[in-house]
Amino acid sequence: MSKVVCIVTYKEIIDEEKLAAYAAIAPATVQKYGGHFLARGYPVALRESGQQERTVVCVWESLDVALQWYESSEYQECLDVLGDGAVRDIKFLDHI
Repeated sequence: MSKVVCIVTYKEIIDEEKLAAYAAIAPATVQKYGGHFLARGYPVALRESGQQERTVVCVWESLDVALQWYESSEYQECLDVLGDGAVRDIKFLDHI
């Protein structure tokens, strides 16, 4: 299996406190499942139809591992903390 990249874009942040609570605990779950952050934060430059959205990019050993992380009880607890604090778009792509 090939590596997989997970891209999370925050379409809308509704509750900064919920997002901060989520951001304080979620990275540990990524690390536990062997994921590595490539980028986190807001764009430093935009082109074409780029949006000023918080974006997180991680790489995983495989789609299976990435989905194990996403579906894990540890990460589901993080999602409970985030709750309705943000509207996000999550994509898993083959790493090239």
